Amino acid sequence: METLQVNNTVWNLMIFFCLLITSVIIVSGNPQQTGKEVDLNANSVNQFNHETSMPRFAEPIPNVTVSIGKDALLACVVDNLRGFRVAWVRVDTQTILSIHHNVITQNPRITLSYNDHRSWYLHIRDVHEEDRGWYMCQVNTDPMRSRQGYLQVVVPPSIIDKETSTDMVVREASNATLICKAAGYPEPYVMWRREDGDDINYNGDTVNFIDGEVLHITRVSRLHMGAYLCIASNGVPPSISKRVTLKVQFPPMLTISNQLVGGYIGQDIKLECHTEAFPTSINFWTTEKGDMIVSGEKYEAISTDSGYNKYMILKIRKLSPQDFGSYKCVAKNSLGETDGFIKLDQIAVPSRPMTITEEPDDDRKDYDDGDDDEGNGGPSETVFNSLPTDNNSLNSDAVRWSHDGVFGWLASAGCCWMVSALVFGR
Repeated sequence: METLQVNNTVWNLMIFFCLLITSVIIVSGNPQQTGKEVDLNANSVNQFNHETSMPRFAEPIPNVTVSIGKDALLACVVDNLRGFRVAWVRVDTQTILSIHHNVITQNPRITLSYNDHRSWYLHIRDVHEEDRGWYMCQVNTDPMRSRQGYLQVVVPPSIIDKETSTDMVVREASNATLICKAAGYPEPYVMWRREDGDDINYNGDTVNFIDGEVLHITRVSRLHMGAYLCIASNGVPPSISKRVTLKVQFPPMLTISNQLVGGYIGQDIKLECHTEAFPTSINFWTTEKGDMIVSGEKYEAISTDSGYNKYMILKIRKLSPQDFGSYKCVAKNSLGETDGFIKLDQIAVPSRPMTITEEPDDDRKDYDDGDDDEGNGGPSETVFNSLPTDNNSLNSDAVRWSHDGVFGWLASAGCCWMVSALVFGR
């Protein structure tokens, strides 16, 4: 037990002496270590001075976006270039384009310009799509210093004709598919719409335009007939479009708004007929006997086209008894034929309404004013274009003058009789 305690004491003394010796060594080494730290600070100052005297890029190389066929300009600005040299390099192919004042590449579209030994410009004329990519400006320091800029080449949209639908003819109730393919960079957005701006009945929905390259219409009707525009755009002007015409074939259809028409002798009459057909139909009129009617002095056949619609008019001048009867409107095309009848019946000549024309108030005479009526026309100044049907329509002045005439005649006759009786009675 005592031996163990002695050994511990010895061990502790040995540790104490080791720590003491280590401290002395560290203390004795402090002056040398301080000298080393002074040397390092001096090196840092020298390194900083060296860095500030080296070339540096004054600004980043901006990314450039240019349309195909235009000219591009990449700028590299270096301060404190001194005797160092600047080079332009195509990054993806590691092609050296220029070194300091000299153009190295064999591409005739690339040239170089510089200003005040500070700004270095890389010119690319008539930019192609293959010019798209990263470009690096290098300074031949050790280690080499560089900056990069991206040249984006955009391409306006174009229609790929060989992959795009042309004018199409389909039968009514069948399906139709129009396809439009476009190229460009960025990838173009494609849409379809009608050239006339009308809405499209698209598989049960009414829409103004359809997104995408494909316009698929199920159960095409004549209402789908027309010109459609495929429009491609990608934000790079100009947008482009292609016109595709959709024609829908169907047999003639005929509509008559009034199948019974009345007319009177001597009247000019007009018969009307409306047809729809594609291909365009041959339209004509026939009489009740089946004779085709030709325009002339008696008849005039007029036809007006509007797309697949045709509006037909038959004018008959100065109706006679032989003109009354049935007339047939006929429409024919390669897909079929249709016709419709219009019956022309005779009606009585309508009675003309009574028209009264009076003299102006200033010229009218008051027949009771005692003035002499001889030569002023009297009651005849009110003119009747048709006879009145009752006594109420007679002029009151005329009636009054008639009554005065009767009583005057009776009074005169009575006086004459009395005189005669007195004379002959004696």
